[in-house]
Amino acid sequence: MSFDNDNKDRKMHTDHLEDSSIDNSKPHDKALDILGHGRVEMTDEQSRYVCRRIDRVVLPLLCWVYFLQILDKSVIGYGSIFGLQTQAHLVGNQYSIIGSAGYWAQLGWQPFSAWLIVKVPTRYLMSFIVTAWGLSMVGLAFSTNYRSLLAFRFLLGLFEASCLPLFTMVTVSWYRRSEQPLRVALWYGTNGLSSMIGSFLAWALSFATGAKLHVYQILFLVVGLATVITGPIIFWRLDNSPAEARFLTPEERTWAVERLRDNQTGVSNRAFKLPQVGEALYSPITWLFFAMTFCINTGASVTNVFGPLIISGFGFDARKTILLNIPFGFLQSAVILGASWAATRFRRKSVVLALICIPCVVGSALLYALPRGAKYQGPLLFSYYLLAFLFGGNPLIVSWIASNTAGQTKKALVYSLYNAGSSVGNIVGPLLFTVDQKPLYHKGLRAVLGIFVACVGIIGIQVFTLLAFNKRKEKVRVEHGKPAKIADRSMEVKYSAGTDAVDAEGGGAGVLGANAFEDLTDFKNDEFQYVL
Repeated sequence: MSFDNDNKDRKMHTDHLEDSSIDNSKPHDKALDILGHGRVEMTDEQSRYVCRRIDRVVLPLLCWVYFLQILDKSVIGYGSIFGLQTQAHLVGNQYSIIGSAGYWAQLGWQPFSAWLIVKVPTRYLMSFIVTAWGLSMVGLAFSTNYRSLLAFRFLLGLFEASCLPLFTMVTVSWYRRSEQPLRVALWYGTNGLSSMIGSFLAWALSFATGAKLHVYQILFLVVGLATVITGPIIFWRLDNSPAEARFLTPEERTWAVERLRDNQTGVSNRAFKLPQVGEALYSPITWLFFAMTFCINTGASVTNVFGPLIISGFGFDARKTILLNIPFGFLQSAVILGASWAATRFRRKSVVLALICIPCVVGSALLYALPRGAKYQGPLLFSYYLLAFLFGGNPLIVSWIASNTAGQTKKALVYSLYNAGSSVGNIVGPLLFTVDQKPLYHKGLRAVLGIFVACVGIIGIQVFTLLAFNKRKEKVRVEHGKPAKIADRSMEVKYSAGTDAVDAEGGGAGVLGANAFEDLTDFKNDEFQYVL
């Protein structure tokens, strides 16, 4: 449907937009600036139209920056194949320590990251951190010893610390809950694309043998400069929230905000609320998400940092090793998109997440059991490629967290704790694969196998926890004079305006949605429903 100037003349029910009850001197959700405390009537066509506009502007930026973030983080693995350890005079476990250094920085920075995400407008924060980690990557390119590599790898992790929590906040601030898994999958799916392009780039640069710089230095420099250039582009193109979107007309901004009402998670609020910090920290839901994030990323770190070394241990030379990593990247993207599609189609992130852990268990078990040698190269590669399924886990966890967390400060902290879980996993993973284990890495593979099995159990515990919380919500709603069961319109593909509380039988009892932009947490908002 086309929305031209004639359509702009359509009468909107927006008499409440000048609601004088809003105190603009105090921090409040930006949605209230254009909606007040009332509703805007809109259609599914208008909702889809706005979503397409957002997809054309916001989504490409998220995909490109996340692609760069993964590429910048993983090129150290490609550099190791082409002599980084020898040329930088690394000994013992120094390479493993460098691989973990960025995640130590991320882990220590997470509390500050949560505060920055709430207090600093998205446009300014993202453009700054992208430029800063690009400069850190350039510094890595001119590092030729252990100390400088360690220092710049630490800085790279420090500036990347806010990336994933910030991206998740952007996604939940622009999209409905039913739309979030696919959008998360699209920007997180560039993980596989970065593996493919990074592998090809490393292979191509490996022929630059006459250059004054080592291959790993040229590789780091190319991706670092691409990142530095991206920073100003982010500042130019990105907006802070749909309520402030420059690429939307004033009327379209009201649609962009109203369509998010059923999320019950707000749009943008700059108030940092300490009670929400406490709620996030004592919630069992938070720590179960943390635990499964740790499990998934312990395995992911193995492939990011040691993947090329493991493949080379199958008996391949450096250039073949890099090229054989390209199909792994393709599988990553395919699994990420497929898993997110299945989670959206069947509305069960937990089941899909548990299922994708099974190939990871099988793959790590086969890598542990199979002998090495030319005779087993095919089965070993197949086993290694099965580990690509684990990359479907992170976007599912991210979108699962987004669907089950409300309150601006609480969201920022929980996403930062997710990143902390990822950091801990990425710290532990490389340390499981010590230099004395090569080329079999039996101890590390055995540990990873046990971690994947534990992840399935944690997912099951989380499902029962969310079911229990939903039951408690039903009792609270009854106490407040609302129906026990209400329809969750945020998970419906088709937008429908809901002015009444709708129970399971389609009956009504009063008005729902008044809490949507009041910055209430999922605990405090009796209309919030947890999704499985």
